[in-house]
Amino acid sequence: MSHGAAPPEAGDVANAAGDRLQRADEGTLRPVINATGVVLHTNLGRAPLSEATIHAMERVARGYSTLEFDLEAGGRGSRHEHVSELLCRLTGAEAALIVNNNASAVMLALAALATGREVVIARGQLVEIGGGFRIPDVLRQSGAVLVEVGTTNRTYAADYAAAITDQTALLLRVHASNFQVIGFTHETSLSEMVGLAHSRGLLVVDDLGSGSLLPTERFGLAHEPMAQESVAAGADVVCFSGDKLLGGPQAGILIGRSESIARLRRHPLTRAVRPDKATLAGLCATLTHYVRGEAERDVPVWRMIAATREELAERAIRIVADAGADRAEIAEAESAVGGGSLPGMTIPSVAVAVSHESLAPVAIAEALRHWSTPIVAHIRHDRVMLDLRTIAPEQDPEVASAIRGISV
Repeated sequence: MSHGAAPPEAGDVANAAGDRLQRADEGTLRPVINATGVVLHTNLGRAPLSEATIHAMERVARGYSTLEFDLEAGGRGSRHEHVSELLCRLTGAEAALIVNNNASAVMLALAALATGREVVIARGQLVEIGGGFRIPDVLRQSGAVLVEVGTTNRTYAADYAAAITDQTALLLRVHASNFQVIGFTHETSLSEMVGLAHSRGLLVVDDLGSGSLLPTERFGLAHEPMAQESVAAGADVVCFSGDKLLGGPQAGILIGRSESIARLRRHPLTRAVRPDKATLAGLCATLTHYVRGEAERDVPVWRMIAATREELAERAIRIVADAGADRAEIAEAESAVGGGSLPGMTIPSVAVAVSHESLAPVAIAEALRHWSTPIVAHIRHDRVMLDLRTIAPEQDPEVASAIRGISV
């Protein structure tokens, strides 16, 4: 209410109070419509799940399950076996282990394989990711001793070789997933690191961060490291996330050589970071999409990335027609993969730009966030933009209704 305006009607006050009470009862963790154009938006929960994944998680959550029970033997089984065979088939790894996120995966690998010993890493890979998570801090917490080699922009195999001592446990590679170093650069390849390490009786741990099971070049993007490539290069342990480019529930995935994965399984920290039954069921369902060759169609992350500009434009036309041309128009946009993947890369997209004769862009964005299903947009060039790449097609009518419902 602006200064000097008439007080609101009693009914309006009561309705507003009722709405506020209802929102309080719903709690603070609520579904939203992601109109930002960032596919893997960490603040909005990263990867949306496929229908098959949701069904699998619901199915085991409703009752008891074979989480740690072997039906054939009639006795105790291992929760890790449910996913291992799928991961090994998809990546060529000898063994696999699942934990609750990739930060835990890295911590476990270092704690199990290098506590009290040295871990050699390139200076340019001492990265910080979201939430202040820093690789040097993880190394210290794991009990490993950090040994930095090379320079920020150039590190050679000879730098690793010169740093190896009788206290060295492994060489660590960390994918710089959320930034780029360009220009006068050199990075030692994983195959070079593996050759050096194995010749000295050492291990190699490769932290891919997001990681991918599909070639991102297929969608006009730069190459994102693939888990299969790291396994083929000979890394002993490869770590990546389940809820980023894989498109599944939050999880940390460790794959690699049987002996190394077995050491991780025996470590006490494994129990502290183990996943629950719903996560494992969801991950199995997501991986099955890849096994069947249907990930691009059924995994929402890849469906969004693969959507063509023409498909998005057709949807935008319908939304504008439904919402009203006085409040919405079609605009060009640039989407991002996000989630620490493909930094600096964007995908041409289509957005619906929303305006209102009486409201500033900030007020429009706020109104959309207070819609029955909150819509999170972004403001660009003083316009509220709803990027259709990250809006599910079935949400289009709700978006149009929200645009029509914006009022002073």
